[in-house]
Amino acid sequence: MTSSLDRKITLSSLLKFAAPTIASTLLMEIYGIIDGLFVARLIGTDALSAVNITFPLILVTIAIGMMFGTGGSALVARQLGQKREQTARQNFSLTVLVALAAGILFSVLGLVFLKPLLIFLGADEQLFPYCYEYAYVCLFFMPLALFTGTFSMFYITRGKAVLGLIFSSIGGITNVVLDYVFIALCDMGLRGAALATGIGYALAGTIGFIYFSVNRRGSLYFVKPKFKPYVISKICINGSSEMVTNLSVCLVTILLNNIVIRLAGSDGVAAITVVLYMQTFLMSICFGYSMGIAPLTSYNYGKRETPHLQKIFSISTKMIGTMSVFVFLLCLSQSGKLIGLFVDEDTTVYKMALRGFKLFAACFLFMGLNIYASALFTALSNGKVSALLSFCRTFVFVVGLLLLLPVWWEMTGVWLAIPIAEALSFLMTLFFFRKYKDVYRFA
Repeated sequence: MTSSLDRKITLSSLLKFAAPTIASTLLMEIYGIIDGLFVARLIGTDALSAVNITFPLILVTIAIGMMFGTGGSALVARQLGQKREQTARQNFSLTVLVALAAGILFSVLGLVFLKPLLIFLGADEQLFPYCYEYAYVCLFFMPLALFTGTFSMFYITRGKAVLGLIFSSIGGITNVVLDYVFIALCDMGLRGAALATGIGYALAGTIGFIYFSVNRRGSLYFVKPKFKPYVISKICINGSSEMVTNLSVCLVTILLNNIVIRLAGSDGVAAITVVLYMQTFLMSICFGYSMGIAPLTSYNYGKRETPHLQKIFSISTKMIGTMSVFVFLLCLSQSGKLIGLFVDEDTTVYKMALRGFKLFAACFLFMGLNIYASALFTALSNGKVSALLSFCRTFVFVVGLLLLLPVWWEMTGVWLAIPIAEALSFLMTLFFFRKYKDVYRFA
């Protein structure tokens, strides 16, 4: 049986293959922005700040899901390339089972220790009630929401990437509709926003679980798993870069919120929240593309198709580099309009966010290739290099710069920390590309 991963490697074929993942990522970010708009416009900027403060709790769940999704799909795609279909199905089923158990454990611990967690995350007396209201509701949905990230990679591996787009779209549309119903019509405030978000994510994950349970045609579906600790360990290590990335983002968000609330109060937190919304949206194409082609890279690596690997690398780096420059120029020319989506021009938050975004925009020149590098080494089953790149990019450099630069330049230092961190990470990316190009023969 010919696999959907067998294909001629061209720019158009790669874009076509990754298109559902790119679209899915873009749509989820759009839904997130719309969610933020409902909160900012109908509840207030304090509520928007609270969403940002509690976001690390949700991000940990996403991190768990993406770890199992990227690590598991790299292993499974390679086994499919080696024609070991039954082993691939068993490892897929084991991945999903362990992911669910991890999600339930985290959700329970989060609910039990919610109050001290929110204080640790940076919630002050003014924002704590908002934070508690939002986080408490969201945590109930996280075990099922986790599947959204896990299944997104396995849809691609199964050759049904468009299903990830369809199912995530259903979840996102549900989120937006419920935002309007719960916030605008029912006046439920942040509790309504949390319900809408939780139900949307959980619905997408639940549909995915049903799909792999009932559809037994094709290469990948649920079978009785064989409990193999070494396989779980391999999956976790291989997917550790995504876990490290998201956990690092959690810690950086905590540090960022604590620094900003000290320097600029709740308005500063709202401003940084708006900028971070723009960051995730504008880089979603690069992220979606990198994740979208990862199974294709793993499959060709498993088959030892060196020419295909080299074409994938060459086309991808050129395309992502071009996209990065375009996004940077877009930010410089349209920053006012982008920020104005969230807050009115005559507000302090708008002025702070606009100034910060113009400084922050430099990070887009480097971020795309840094994201691709982590996805590439994960796909090649080199989780250690991928994790190191992710850890330095999203934690070491950012934390060091956040601790130093604001001391000298206050909020200017905050805005410059991430761009400089991305530039340093870019140098690491070039180093590892050069070091491993002959090992994996991708260039």
